[in-house]
Amino acid sequence: MSPVRYRPSDLVDFVVIGAGAAGGVVAKELATSGFQVVVLEQGPYLRAKDFTHDEVDVLFRAALINDPKKQPNTFRRTPNETAKRRQSIEYARLVGGGSVHFTANYWRFHPDDFRERSLLDAIPGADLQDWPITYDELEPYYTKAEWELGISGLAGSNPFDGPRSKPYPLPPMPVKGSGVLFERGARKLGYNPFPAPVAVLSRPYRGRSACVHCGWCEAFGCEMNAKSSTLAALLPLAESTGRCEIRPESYVRKIETGPDGRVTGAIYFDREGREMRQRARAVVLCANGAETPRLLLMSGLANSSGLVGKYLMFDGGLFAYGLYEHMLNEYKSIVVTRVLHDFYASDPKRGFYGGGGLDSRMDMYPATFALNGMPKDEPQWGAEWKRGVGRYYTHTSGILAHSSCLAVEQNSISLDPDLKDAWGLPAIRVTFRNHPDDLKAMRFLVDRQVEILQASGATKIWSDPVEEVSYSRHLMGTCRMGNDPRTSVVDRWNRAHDVRNLFIVDGSSLVTCGRQQPTETIQALAYRAAEHMAESARRGEI
Repeated sequence: MSPVRYRPSDLVDFVVIGAGAAGGVVAKELATSGFQVVVLEQGPYLRAKDFTHDEVDVLFRAALINDPKKQPNTFRRTPNETAKRRQSIEYARLVGGGSVHFTANYWRFHPDDFRERSLLDAIPGADLQDWPITYDELEPYYTKAEWELGISGLAGSNPFDGPRSKPYPLPPMPVKGSGVLFERGARKLGYNPFPAPVAVLSRPYRGRSACVHCGWCEAFGCEMNAKSSTLAALLPLAESTGRCEIRPESYVRKIETGPDGRVTGAIYFDREGREMRQRARAVVLCANGAETPRLLLMSGLANSSGLVGKYLMFDGGLFAYGLYEHMLNEYKSIVVTRVLHDFYASDPKRGFYGGGGLDSRMDMYPATFALNGMPKDEPQWGAEWKRGVGRYYTHTSGILAHSSCLAVEQNSISLDPDLKDAWGLPAIRVTFRNHPDDLKAMRFLVDRQVEILQASGATKIWSDPVEEVSYSRHLMGTCRMGNDPRTSVVDRWNRAHDVRNLFIVDGSSLVTCGRQQPTETIQALAYRAAEHMAESARRGEI
């Protein structure tokens, strides 16, 4: 069946803004439920044949992500400072979004992540809140995401996981040397490492090929369609219905509304820079935790609470590296094969809020490692540096911590009053300063990482410094979910409190960040929200 093409003047059922982890789910669910869908994606439509192993192009020239030359942002620590131009946010910019190039860690949030305020009470200097939904309500959609996308893992291997209604559809990926060492060290200390659940196929699944262990996984698109992105797993199903059009290189500048305050469609620039309008009965905004609040602020929508853009939560956690006697060659295969959640929960006995998950990895490619990966006490240039790179790159493994980040109201996405992007629109202004407990959690975790590396037999250990975060890939919390329209932006179904035919489904709706591995939770929420949209549309409520 040839892909459907709608005219901008056609009144379609839904416009979905963003074709990433959430947008791909929503588009597939709505199209297969019988609705007309137009997906507006600001990036290109690449297929498996278009992806390369060009480290310079992908990592140094922003081939798959936002280009700071065209989409600059400014950054400041507090609202009292003048923001300066500095790239501090990263997000994918192509059909499939971050699901195309992410590391593929696929963790569920734990049951307690949804009720931390009830368990821990208030945290001074932050606004810790319970979610308006529970783990049990979201569990069927976690399961649906795992089975529709194709997730490899071992159910029951993580003793801290919540209850599951089904196992993973595929067995875990083969363990790498880094995983063996990590598991050896962790078990020696009495911890509970487990096979990493990942959005990569360990076996052929639903017409897609299994992973071939090429090693070009994190930050790169998969040439085998083995990474379970929405590009590979869901959007072809949406298009095959004959009801979903994916419209790439469509840069949305405004969500349009009618006299009654309901949304009527989206205004965007096409690939030639022409301004276009797509009419729709409802809009689903899935643009990520930075671009979503930006678009709402530019549109003057969904902000009666004054909280659009507020409570931004960033990545947290540090790397600790170990040098080993024997060659590991960690550049092969996927990045992560073992994970540890022993320190995931927040324990009041530690004296601070927070915790994190650890995974074993060495995720630098040759040029990146040569420029940024060598220990600082080793030569950084010349013949000795060259010999050192050859040895360290093949003998190094590491542990990355994914730690908590508290929701603080002043941490935000807003519109810069002066800087414009390449389309003449206000650039994103980021305001972010870590809560002191974020830094305490990072210090606690890096100490655990070093202990595990020591127990695993590393002959030399070094780690990142503990310092304020100023750059993030996981952008969460800027349109938080809640029951009260005065203290939240969307309701428990991801519908905007202020606009009944506007839905916001991406990392922005997260109330807490778990341990900043949000993709599975974002996609589970997308499945749940899309089901609600379809049911509401059939009842004539949208």
